[in-house]
Amino acid sequence: MCRSIKTLRPPVLPEEATEDDIHAAALQYVRKVSGFHHPAAHNREVFDRAVGEIAEATAKLLDGLEVRGVRRPVREPQPDAV
Repeated sequence: MCRSIKTLRPPVLPEEATEDDIHAAALQYVRKVSGFHHPAAHNREVFDRAVGEIAEATAKLLDGLEVRGVRRPVREPQPDAV
């Protein structure tokens, strides 16, 4: 497990996870799985696409989780990236 990825849900993270928090976790995951900290130019597109897809899946996961005893604010939907 990548130790630098932190838990992003309450009560571990007292406030709602930000888009930056989610992106950082996705980036760490892709770095760990791919074995590349900074991918070569010919791998940059697939690397960046994976980070975006994982960040999106993470946001959906966090939005769908129900943590008993914790009241969390509703996340504003993010516009689709162009």
